[in-house]
Amino acid sequence: MSFLSLLPLAFTYLFSLTPWWQPTESPEINSTVALHDTLATNKHEGPVYDLNSLPLVVPAADVKSLDELKNQDLQAKLEDILQSNKHWVELSKNKNLSIGIVDMLDPLNARFAAINPNNMVYAASLPKIAVLLASQDAIENGKFIETPEVKADMRLMIAKSNNAAATRMINRVGLEGISKTLQDPRYNLYDLENGGGLWVGKAYGGSNGRNGDPIKNLSHAASVSEVCKYYYMLAFGQLVSYERSKEMLSFLVDPELHHKFVAVLDRVAPNAKVYRKSGTWETWHTDSALVWDKDRRYIVVALAEDAQGETMLRELMLKIDAALTSKG
Repeated sequence: MSFLSLLPLAFTYLFSLTPWWQPTESPEINSTVALHDTLATNKHEGPVYDLNSLPLVVPAADVKSLDELKNQDLQAKLEDILQSNKHWVELSKNKNLSIGIVDMLDPLNARFAAINPNNMVYAASLPKIAVLLASQDAIENGKFIETPEVKADMRLMIAKSNNAAATRMINRVGLEGISKTLQDPRYNLYDLENGGGLWVGKAYGGSNGRNGDPIKNLSHAASVSEVCKYYYMLAFGQLVSYERSKEMLSFLVDPELHHKFVAVLDRVAPNAKVYRKSGTWETWHTDSALVWDKDRRYIVVALAEDAQGETMLRELMLKIDAALTSKG
């Protein structure tokens, strides 16, 4: 047998042996495989939801109540902000300043802190958010039709705080309808056992009657805890329905009055979505906002009675935003 005729048999024998070398996988390949395995293992361990748009799509069972969100660390930060100004401390002691914040950077583990949380006060135009809720609830229940004129009035009432538009909406819903909505157990935004809360008992113009709140007989009232609850529920689509919450947010976003909180947010967070309603009457200065971007997901509410309230609310907003966005 010739040498050449033996070569095929030799090669077959050599390749049947176990090689003395092993191929080395690149670190990139190993990392990719490991990441894929991790994702495959953990993909059902926690809720996955889009943080970029509101309302959030989250199962109702996963959403805690505001009362469950009280947080000592956040409370300490808020107390430090208050203590930074002696005048603010004095106002808070006299119940002339109330502040509430909800840190929603991790929405399902949000944190709540407040100064004078259940102190219901006259809140000027801020309670127009209650008219917005009652209007959406009434439309959902077929009590009146959502015409283009109605939509225009809701936007005017919120974005520009137009009193005539607010009065038209109040007349459509009725004062009794508003009070029933605010005390509806689904919302409980006016709580007789917890100091009251949001209330609208009079139109913003004209003389169509008055229905003062049951505790203090206020016509336009709010407490920071109930306003925080309003925005918190709204962020999760829990006011009326998901679609109605989404529409309410569309009326609240991009405020057209650039003062108080918004004057600061225009500067420090120009790209953030700001859902907001404020109020001003004589020495009463109020503001409320739900602020949303990749670095800012929070609710802030302040109710103040002070001649320098406009300046104070700007200073408070700046300090609160810094505290909530600090990496330390």
